[in-house]
Amino acid sequence: MADKTMTAEEAVSRLESGMTLGIGGWGARRKPMALVRALLRSPVTDLTVVSYGGPDVGMLAAAGRIRRLVAAFVTLDSIPLEPHYRAARESGSLELTEIDEAMFLWGLHAAAHRLPFLPVRAGLGSDVMRVNPGLRTVTSPYDDGETFVAMPALRLDAALVHVNRADRLGNGQYLGPDPYFDDLFCAAADAAYVSCERIVDTAELTKEAPPQSLLITRQVVTGVVEAPGGAHFTSCAPDYGRDEEFQRRYASMPWPRFAERYLAGDERAYRAAAEEEDA
Repeated sequence: MADKTMTAEEAVSRLESGMTLGIGGWGARRKPMALVRALLRSPVTDLTVVSYGGPDVGMLAAAGRIRRLVAAFVTLDSIPLEPHYRAARESGSLELTEIDEAMFLWGLHAAAHRLPFLPVRAGLGSDVMRVNPGLRTVTSPYDDGETFVAMPALRLDAALVHVNRADRLGNGQYLGPDPYFDDLFCAAADAAYVSCERIVDTAELTKEAPPQSLLITRQVVTGVVEAPGGAHFTSCAPDYGRDEEFQRRYASMPWPRFAERYLAGDERAYRAAAEEEDA
């Protein structure tokens, strides 16, 4: 069994412009921000991003890296609408495919199971069908004859996710209150890169948490990146909460200034700048 550890830069070096990229987490919770920042330091662009969006989408949109976004929402949680995403959307700099949260979930399920679509009730009777004219419906072949939305698979070229712990083989563990759908992002992708707060021996993964916390299995993981604080400024419970002060700074600061202040250097420089401001 191979050692899959690599740096964030090595993971991002495997991505290419034009890819469909899934980003795990939810809003401003457990986002793989160290990987996103490495992506911003790379030349990769023209992306189709699939995400329950938060600052990952906001930063990539502000930097002009997103051609098309597939999302159910883009929020910072305590700040309802992600401001840098909003600016990009209002300027028309990206295409948007906006779907219901449940449709998004079953699109990931379909991709994870290598199905072309899955039937869902979500979206019926709503404007989701009007604003997405490419969506189709299917009729049950059984006696009920019910009509469903045929939610197409959200197939991904690559996925980026962040978890609390992982081993060198690619098994990933969450310790917080919600797994979100990081396992589905990984299973739906041709290549999955998992960052974690700490890499531990495989045996340690179940010493302090039940086997059910092993959210991601090594079979679907391409690379593992140890990135302490790698979800900052989003939360990564129970290791740390969301850095609300930094988030407010991010939301209120013009993007060019934020990028120059925090993203011009490597990850070490980012952490140093963030800690200096927080002090």
